[in-house]
Amino acid sequence: MKITEKLLSNQNKNKVAESISLLPEQLKQVLADLADYQLPKNYRQINRIVVAGMGGSNLAGRIAAAVFADDLAVPLLICADYDLPAFVDRETLVVLSSYSGNTEETLAAAVEAEKRNAKVLVITAAAKNNKLANAMISRHWPGYLFTADDNPSGQPRLALGYTLFGLLVLLAKLDVINLPKNLAEFIIDLTDAGQRLILPSLANPAVKIARAAIGKQLVLVGGEFLSGNLHAWRNQCNETAKNFATYLVLPDLNHYALEGLKFPANNKKDILFIFIDSVLYSPRVQKRSLLTQQVVKKNQIKSYAHQLKGKTKLAQSLELLQLGAWMTFYLAQENKADPSRVPMVDWFKDQLK
Repeated sequence: MKITEKLLSNQNKNKVAESISLLPEQLKQVLADLADYQLPKNYRQINRIVVAGMGGSNLAGRIAAAVFADDLAVPLLICADYDLPAFVDRETLVVLSSYSGNTEETLAAAVEAEKRNAKVLVITAAAKNNKLANAMISRHWPGYLFTADDNPSGQPRLALGYTLFGLLVLLAKLDVINLPKNLAEFIIDLTDAGQRLILPSLANPAVKIARAAIGKQLVLVGGEFLSGNLHAWRNQCNETAKNFATYLVLPDLNHYALEGLKFPANNKKDILFIFIDSVLYSPRVQKRSLLTQQVVKKNQIKSYAHQLKGKTKLAQSLELLQLGAWMTFYLAQENKADPSRVPMVDWFKDQLK
């Protein structure tokens, strides 16, 4: 997919735009890399899965857990911390996910997983000085060590084609989930949608949402199988667009958040609710979304609603993943922010040394 001349005007921005546009290529690479990959037979003897990863490296686990909630053969939990849950044992599959392979929390979890004789699976990018990859090789841990040529930005949050599909394909090989057979069609659909999302015009929904978000604190709202996507989109809003965002999940938000909209009084001018609607939500959640939008309006807070079009939960998840990435890129442009750099995160890591 060719990047437009306008997007090429800034080299750093180009790298981010390039990574976003290459999502279909990332998926295609995963399917080719793992087509004949075999996992140890004893890895099927598990009763739970823990994905240990931080920030952009745990987004795949969150999306997988939400999209396949009604299909997972065993529970899938996220560990975004140094310490694994006490229940981790030899019948637990611990997925160590770190794009760089040097995330200190994930490396600590790796030590703990080995001590408890858990079944370890690694997902990481091939790179020099990758501690997790070195441990994977020396300890003969299975997993997905991928070359990230189609993520020139080098940002984990923009490598979800690798990490999400890598995780899904590996779990499917363990019969934990059932992946659809027509995955090639998903790639075609994403490629076609990407051609429209890359055009910087108001006909582009990513541009429209970004324009609505200028100068606003963002509250992303969706439900059920898209909760993992909301988490990923929130991360991208903060890191790519440098724009504060949080998210609320239906139906739970209806039991605590509605009364908190009144104060402070500047909510009326400071906040934008972005609702992601889907006909694949349960009927009650679809109704709750419409009613919640009315409550937001009653509080004189602005909102924007977007209806997803995919025919399946996985299709809509990928659709939102692509839309959200482009929206945050355009919002970064509006904010005059460099979407490729995370200076506060880099500073923070330096202070921990």
